[in-house]
Amino acid sequence: MTSKNIRSFLLLACGILWVNLAEAQESVNSAGSDATGIGGSAAYSIGQVIYTTNFGTSGSVAQGVQHPYEIFTIGISELDFGISLSAFPNPTMNNLTLQLSELTSENMVYQLFDMQGKLIHEQQIVALQTQIDMSQLLMATYFLHVFNQDKTKSQSFKIIKTN
Repeated sequence: MTSKNIRSFLLLACGILWVNLAEAQESVNSAGSDATGIGGSAAYSIGQVIYTTNFGTSGSVAQGVQHPYEIFTIGISELDFGISLSAFPNPTMNNLTLQLSELTSENMVYQLFDMQGKLIHEQQIVALQTQIDMSQLLMATYFLHVFNQDKTKSQSFKIIKTN
């Protein structure tokens, strides 16, 4: 072999080894963007697998981690038309009680949805206490929406069905 061929072969071999040994950042992201404000800007992505945490004197930031939070109503809440509404027990096994503090002249309806948004049950509310049979439903999370007939005023509850 000539020295030119040997040099080409060594260059090719080093290139192949470099490609196999090189480490690069990799992430499969579902979304991302840039956030800007008066304090500066930051680029973010959703769905990162690898993350690091940086600590400073005023706190810490975790890069690449999704910090989920969920806001939902539990207990008693005031509707726009001035009555208290509660759904109990939550979590429930068989029956859920929907209780109003008073009946109004407005016709009220409840709808029960599964997590995919499929309507499971709908019924008009005609008494201060309404029993909702959940005994035949699977163990899962459901959403209970209560609203007036023209659907301008509403209240929602997250209901957990257990066995």
